[in-house]
Amino acid sequence: MSQAPETDARDAETVSPDTSIEEQTLHAHVDEDRITGNQRDFSGGRNMLVAWLCVIYTMFHLLVMNVYPLETWTYRLVHVGGGLMLGFLLFGAVQFSSETRDRRSPLSLALLCLAGLAIAYGLVGVIAIWVNGEVLGEALPPAWAVTTFGLPLVIGTALAIVHAWVFPRHDRTRFAPADVLLALSAMASIGYLIFFAPQLQLRAGMPMALPGDMWAAIAGVMLIIELTRRLAGMALVIVAAVFVAYAFLGPWLPGIFQHRGYDAKRFFSYIFTDNGILSAPIAISSTYIILFVVFAAFLQTTRVGEYFVNLAFAAAGHRRGGPAKVAIFASGLMGMINGTSAGNVVATGSLTIPMMKRVGYKPQTAASVEAAASTGGQIMPPIMGAGAFIMAEITGIPYMDIVWAAIIPAILYFVSVYFMVDLAAKKANMKGLPREVLPKVGHLVRQIYLFLPIVVLIYALFSGYSVIRSGTLAMVSAAVVSWLTPHKMGPRALFHALDRGARMVLQLVAVCATAGIIVGVIALTGIGSRFSTVLLALADQSQFLALFFTMLVSIVLGMGMPTTAAYAVAASVIAPGVIALGVEPLVAHLFIFYFAVMSAITPPVALAAYAGSALAGSDPVKTSVESFKIGVAAFIVPYMFFFSHAMLLDGTAVEIVHVTVTAIAGVFLLSSAVQGWYLGPAGTVVRVGLTVAGLTMIAGGWLTDAVGLGIALALVAVQKGLLSARDVAHGAD
Repeated sequence: MSQAPETDARDAETVSPDTSIEEQTLHAHVDEDRITGNQRDFSGGRNMLVAWLCVIYTMFHLLVMNVYPLETWTYRLVHVGGGLMLGFLLFGAVQFSSETRDRRSPLSLALLCLAGLAIAYGLVGVIAIWVNGEVLGEALPPAWAVTTFGLPLVIGTALAIVHAWVFPRHDRTRFAPADVLLALSAMASIGYLIFFAPQLQLRAGMPMALPGDMWAAIAGVMLIIELTRRLAGMALVIVAAVFVAYAFLGPWLPGIFQHRGYDAKRFFSYIFTDNGILSAPIAISSTYIILFVVFAAFLQTTRVGEYFVNLAFAAAGHRRGGPAKVAIFASGLMGMINGTSAGNVVATGSLTIPMMKRVGYKPQTAASVEAAASTGGQIMPPIMGAGAFIMAEITGIPYMDIVWAAIIPAILYFVSVYFMVDLAAKKANMKGLPREVLPKVGHLVRQIYLFLPIVVLIYALFSGYSVIRSGTLAMVSAAVVSWLTPHKMGPRALFHALDRGARMVLQLVAVCATAGIIVGVIALTGIGSRFSTVLLALADQSQFLALFFTMLVSIVLGMGMPTTAAYAVAASVIAPGVIALGVEPLVAHLFIFYFAVMSAITPPVALAAYAGSALAGSDPVKTSVESFKIGVAAFIVPYMFFFSHAMLLDGTAVEIVHVTVTAIAGVFLLSSAVQGWYLGPAGTVVRVGLTVAGLTMIAGGWLTDAVGLGIALALVAVQKGLLSARDVAHGAD
């Protein structure tokens, strides 16, 4: 059963047989920026203006985290407000198209003028508050500014959003007037909230909240939702809109969903507190996420990412199905730092997917492997795509405890993906790439110092340094190491890295702020505890059933939603009920996190698989199905560590070794069943037996492991033709 390598015009253009992988890596631009469909691409003065704004935004965060701490609410509000302003300047309301002409009409001009006048009035009012007001001092903000700025600001914001939708500017090299107005609206609304932050901590969500508090919050929520739509799509927007509607429609809803309802002033002033938008997701976004995104930007600017890919090709490129194994290591490493599955697929898949197609993988298989590997990076310690930091913030569990616990499950996942691609390569009789076109190991070994930033990061974390200090040290080491390469980080490269870091974090800022809206509604209405009550009733005191329902909810919430938001929402809604059934908090949250992550490769909405299919030219639906099959271990591993806490390093050395070894054997058997190859082609009977054998090893008990091992040995005899007749040996073939 051999499969001829697939070649087509695209492959010929992408990969030349006479081109070394080192050259291909440079041509693939693994570490270069990619412009999305609605992202502006400025030049000249406009580009320099936006670049300086991005650098200032990044430097503000680094200085506050490392040098000059700022009051928490003020810091988080600046984080959100700056992200909103940059987001509207950099991303359009629709996809840019050079073939579509801008629609200019009297209605467009009138709408824009009305929006501009209304937002200008609101901005002038906020400026007057800042210039003349000292709430706790002798002077007070002008009454006219406090009482009249809000409604015009909200109306102007709404008109500007509508204008951006109906009359979009299709030239990506220029600012859209409506988007500039939205950036000014963000300055006004967040500026008001920053000025009154000390007072809002006392009156937000209370009867004494001012109308101005409500209007500023409404404008802020509108801006957050609109930027999330532009950067993350409609899925999260729809979920957030449902939750906001729920806050007002409670009196008319049935059963457990009913509540007394809330008026607009109380709701919107509450939603912009540390129980809502400024809660855990933004707390993490404004510290750990931006820190490690900037670290990733430093690695990209110094071309360390290219070194990771080259090293992976040198180590595994010549092996059977080599490029797929390269994708596992390179994409897993980059995905650990990156924090977004789809983004990592685009970054590393531009090289690995054509390489996989070259050695014989079908386009959809190549895309699926890349999607599974990139997604798995988010469960790989110590960074886990910022997941470990979010979990530590939500649960109060020490960060290092989470990192240690996640090691074996992450290893199991990547071992399983490795088994999948190796068995597929064996089944199709694939070969690796010729050694002569691969990077030279000796040359790469002499550049091993490029791993120093990762080593410094891990060493600092495990030595007891704070996460922020560890990330900063790793960032500095990346700059220092660059001086040993042709890509030295001087002032210009440093400026570019700081600029790039701000651009890379904008999606996560918008997503975390929207997740905060949902978290705020959950906290205000108590729907989380009610949902937990229903979960307990459905599970009927069964932990396993409760976890099964948790899996379904986490996957559904994660479909079309970035991991950060999916986990934050699922943890708020589901985790309390699961923990109430006696499941350990760490187990419950890791369980939820794993399935929130794996929603990126779960049909029907699998964002990482869709990104891979676009690069491979394959069918998105078929790609998502196959990526689900390749990553199937991730849907089994959480049940493994539920049944055996030793997998989370909670047990004796013998227990940990036992559960690890048998789990690896179990995922190998499951991989063989999925791929239909076990010492040779496996028929239906053998595949069913392999599935049963693999699943029996989930519980981690000696008896179940013995049963699984016995079945596996019996199937070896079947494959060798020693146990039964030829027709049984070949199953249903």
